[in-house]
Amino acid sequence: MGQHAHRHLEHCGAELVAEAARALTAAGEQWTAMREAVFAELARHDRPVSAYDIADNLSAARGKRVAPNSIYRILDVFVSNNLAMRVESANAYLANTHPGCAHDCIFLVCDECGEAAHVDDEEVSRAVRAIAARRQFKAERPVLEIRGLCKSCA
Repeated sequence: MGQHAHRHLEHCGAELVAEAARALTAAGEQWTAMREAVFAELARHDRPVSAYDIADNLSAARGKRVAPNSIYRILDVFVSNNLAMRVESANAYLANTHPGCAHDCIFLVCDECGEAAHVDDEEVSRAVRAIAARRQFKAERPVLEIRGLCKSCA
């Protein structure tokens, strides 16, 4: 892993949910009960989870149906505010354990078990952004996914 230009404070559990609430409201967005429920459900998973899985789990917990479209809208807000990261190839999401911290998404995705490890590497991020800049392209949210097998499945 490359060196960070800044330090990350990794959060978990209730502290992670509270930090996400602080980051979202600081960005001028509302932290509603539904957004809190979606974030808490997302944060309890250590692997990427789909909007449908979140909707199913929340529906079961609440005893009433939660529509996946509502979950997608909330996840879009989370991604745009750096509270969550989207694993594009799996159409699944991971909670950002350092909410509000803007950085590029680099994932190592296991084709066997589905694990997606998020990697922060400033050197790779700079190289990807430099490639874009040389082509007069402004990179807004670079996502790099490396598919293969994790240590456990290899």
